[in-house]
Amino acid sequence: MSLVETVVVAIWAMGPAYVPNNAAVLAGGGRPIDGGRTRGGARLLGDGKTWRGTAVGTLAGAAVALVLNALVPTFTAATGLPVPTFPPVVVVALPFGAMVGDIAASGLKRRTGRERGAAFPGLDQYDFVVGSLVFAALAALDWFAATFTPPVLVVVLVLTPLLHLGTNFIAYRSGLKSEPW
Repeated sequence: MSLVETVVVAIWAMGPAYVPNNAAVLAGGGRPIDGGRTRGGARLLGDGKTWRGTAVGTLAGAAVALVLNALVPTFTAATGLPVPTFPPVVVVALPFGAMVGDIAASGLKRRTGRERGAAFPGLDQYDFVVGSLVFAALAALDWFAATFTPPVLVVVLVLTPLLHLGTNFIAYRSGLKSEPW
């Protein structure tokens, strides 16, 4: 697989995982997942992790996967580049895993004394990636292994922080986020 093909497959395969957190921000508000509970005087997750955001994020990512599935024949015919089709279980696993990864990172941030929105370099860029990849592998290991080859994983690991920082900066400048990371 050429470098161009590898980059295209990486972006295509991660599309359903890249969208959920942004969609959750747009959904905004709702009932916090932790219900306001605390541990050691700190919130378990905080007000930024809500049931509505998790549901909207997962549904948005699933919608992206379904649209990409519909576009596979046209895209492949137009470009000659092979891209994966998402099995039904992966349509949900990738975006839900992204949301779970982000929620788990929020819990880790609270345990390390960081406030909502505080930067946690590395974790902020990869939490949703790890969650989405783990859930996709658990849901469909054969599909995962065929899609996320080592070169594709390297591209995901290099490209994700750049995309994450870029989209967060845009959301910050647009007034959708209170911090640019």
